[in-house]
Amino acid sequence: MTATPDFRIGQGFDVHAFGDGDHVMVGGVRIPFERGVLAHSDGDVALHALCDAMLGALALGDIGVHFPPSDDRWKGADSRALLRHCNGLLAERGWRVGNADVTVICERPKIGPHASAMRTAIADDLGIALDCMSIKATTSERLGFTGRGEGIAAQAVCLLVRDGG
Repeated sequence: MTATPDFRIGQGFDVHAFGDGDHVMVGGVRIPFERGVLAHSDGDVALHALCDAMLGALALGDIGVHFPPSDDRWKGADSRALLRHCNGLLAERGWRVGNADVTVICERPKIGPHASAMRTAIADDLGIALDCMSIKATTSERLGFTGRGEGIAAQAVCLLVRDGG
């Protein structure tokens, strides 16, 4: 058996359909919008994808395992609290996020004007430097469910390093 490396890589993906509402939560930031998302929690695809990346890097399952939609405690939950909880699970095991990169995929709402606030919120919640947190946005060129404006998606990748490493 070989020694565990001092770093781990995780990736995550999340998607939510649009529904009734007047805003979406993305990257911990409330964005005014003519739609909301259908979700058990606040439906923040960026943070859900990042949580999955963090959990996956340590083979701890996914957010559905830790925050099941069948559990009413998580109904309407603030995804920043979920992110901080996942960060605590890493810390308990001697790991921390080295850097993370999240891509939000949608035609609307426009993510760019909010990216700086998202980076700041996430970096604060993870206790990492701002230059270790990236938020990007792209469209799907009007293809698929995001292109038709039916929903929003995000993918994330993160590097975990041993705490103190």
